[in-house]
Amino acid sequence: MTTSDAIVVPELYSGYPQVAFGGYVAGVLAERSGARSVRVDFRGPVPVEVPVRIAETAGGGVELGEAERPLAAARPAELPLDAPAAPSWDQAAAAAERFRAAPPSGVVDCFGCGLRPADRGLRVYCAPVPDLGLVASAWTPSRAFADPDGLLPPHLVWGALDCPGNWAGRFLGTQRPGAVTASLTGRVLRPVAAGEPHISYAWLVSESGRKHTMGVALATAEGELCAVSEALWIDPRPAS
Repeated sequence: MTTSDAIVVPELYSGYPQVAFGGYVAGVLAERSGARSVRVDFRGPVPVEVPVRIAETAGGGVELGEAERPLAAARPAELPLDAPAAPSWDQAAAAAERFRAAPPSGVVDCFGCGLRPADRGLRVYCAPVPDLGLVASAWTPSRAFADPDGLLPPHLVWGALDCPGNWAGRFLGTQRPGAVTASLTGRVLRPVAAGEPHISYAWLVSESGRKHTMGVALATAEGELCAVSEALWIDPRPAS
């Protein structure tokens, strides 16, 4: 990769209208970094269908946007996250069905958790699992997104580590609709096979005012961890 070039985020990978999906952006920057664990800080909305500068920075970092005011920045980081055991496939499937049957307020046409066709989104639909203090979704990534080896590209695995944190904050905490990802620290532990059943789940770590911290994990249907993340979400400012 050259020191500085540009990328265009296709509209397919939108989170909010005309804004790139944070999980996808984080995954692209994490892949460019090449570090085992990466923290991505979001400082402004990344547009879709517009060339945006991407550049390497010191110490294995990567930034997106103008050097004077980057929209997102990634750097190697530690991730001391102790993930709880995954719920069962049946528990996760029941939670996902509850989400689909009665979508919660605030659902938008998001690549990660929007109500899209299977070839247009990840469709990670997390709802609470009774008595476990978790939200979860049974999830089978579409083969439409597979690479030539039948695996989900790492930047899309990162996509599955974003939205579950939002729904953990909404269902388990006090997070408000319209919150955005302020930072996402993640690590992919093993390949994720497209077309195979997985469980995505998240839990509340802490809250302070407008700030909400959640843990997220992705596991096989048998409960073997594939990826983990810690996310900071921030509520929109109250209307004045």
